[in-house]
Amino acid sequence: MATQIKSVTQDELNQVTALFNQYMIFYKKESNPNKYRTYLKERLDNQEADIFIAYDENQEAQGFVLNYTTFSSTSLGKIIVLNDLFVMPEHRKKGVAEALISRVKEFALERGAIRVDLSTAKDNFNAQALYEKIGFEQGTKFFSYSLRVE
Repeated sequence: MATQIKSVTQDELNQVTALFNQYMIFYKKESNPNKYRTYLKERLDNQEADIFIAYDENQEAQGFVLNYTTFSSTSLGKIIVLNDLFVMPEHRKKGVAEALISRVKEFALERGAIRVDLSTAKDNFNAQALYEKIGFEQGTKFFSYSLRVE
């Protein structure tokens, strides 16, 4: 079963929105396809994110990965933040996530980035195992903090 990875444009917006809605449900957020479609459309329209979608041989959407580009002052380089990764349950354990991450690594090299960063839930052990298998290393030098400004 071959997985095809494609860059998301406005043409794939409905398909990636359906996947994104499932991703949000996975993280215990409300189902709200219209709100998520608007968010994703704005990211694409403003060229603020790069999204890849995975298809099976029947052109069924299997999963997606959404990336943001940022920079590191101390490393003097560009960083790709792999912010969101989701594979539909029926397509898991088939190499789809690895194919999406492989595409992100290629994308990072194409963009001249120095690394790909990501974070995941502390209890998402399946994702942690996959990331470490691929070669990601858990950070030990810095803690991550967030400040809500709403």
